[in-house]
Amino acid sequence: MTQPLEIQPNTLSSLTSSVPIVTTPIHSNHDQTEIKSFDLGAMVNLAIALVAVSFAAIFMRYSEVEISANSTVLCRFLVFTVVFGSIHAIRQLRENWSSDAEDTVKTSPPISLNQWILLSSIGAIATASLVLWAMSLTRTSVANSVLLNNLTPLFTTLGSWLFLGQRFDRRFLLGLGIALVGAFSLGASDLHLGGTTLIGDAYALLSAVFLAAYFLLAERLRDRFSATTILLWRCSVGILILVPLIVATEGIDFLPKTATGWGAVIALGLICEGLGQRLLAKSFEKFSSSFISLFLLLEPPLSALFAWIIFSEKMGISNLISFLLVSIGLYIAKFSDRTSQDLEAAH
Repeated sequence: MTQPLEIQPNTLSSLTSSVPIVTTPIHSNHDQTEIKSFDLGAMVNLAIALVAVSFAAIFMRYSEVEISANSTVLCRFLVFTVVFGSIHAIRQLRENWSSDAEDTVKTSPPISLNQWILLSSIGAIATASLVLWAMSLTRTSVANSVLLNNLTPLFTTLGSWLFLGQRFDRRFLLGLGIALVGAFSLGASDLHLGGTTLIGDAYALLSAVFLAAYFLLAERLRDRFSATTILLWRCSVGILILVPLIVATEGIDFLPKTATGWGAVIALGLICEGLGQRLLAKSFEKFSSSFISLFLLLEPPLSALFAWIIFSEKMGISNLISFLLVSIGLYIAKFSDRTSQDLEAAH
């Protein structure tokens, strides 16, 4: 049986505690994972990742003038796989040559069956999340899609508690609640549920569930694989899924036609996937999936700011309120006393 969600009482020490950083592998048998001190460099990387992924909506807008949302996702995966896959292969060859020259043999633990399954699953889950989000945008309002997709931290926290045995104190849960209110304040006045938008709303909600599952898997795999390896599996599996889907529904003419279109998908592959998603995957080495998904609630107001600068889109008071509330929620959550335990130890 899963242990009930434990709420730890606040103490004066919680005011000086930091974001809990998990270093003991999640699958270990230790009773409690080690908590490190706050890592400023890791926080800077997470902030850079946030800015990079926030440009995705801008690049997708340019790309979808010429190709569909699914084709945009496919091109994004292709660009990342070709560029970073080549760099990764060259690096591996150099390491092998260096090992041969030094007459040394590098050994690493074998990949378990469970890890193979997780690597294969992470691409399918990430692709499902992106495709569902794209489908939701064609069947419901942008406000509905963004608001429901922002439930990801809720599902991530719930999944961490149910499957990873993590516990959350009052301060973290309070920060989560304030941040979610801030996320919902962005476009809440335009929220419509039911009627013709119900299917699109369901797609957006499912997208949030799949994204939460992706974060949980990425957090677990970072104990064994590099961020680049995880992203290469994510993109490679996504390509295998999307190619037959797009060929069956759209034909073989799914590539951009102009320099603007190619620039958009290349930027998606290099900036959003290569920089943003790689830094996010790397961040799971330092931060929990719950905190990272909470941090990404800053993405919608930040994307709105970029759209205001680039497209001169209207930016209302709701954007400023959203950014302020999410920031307050993150600040409170950052100073929580959240600890992480194995399910096995919790029993």
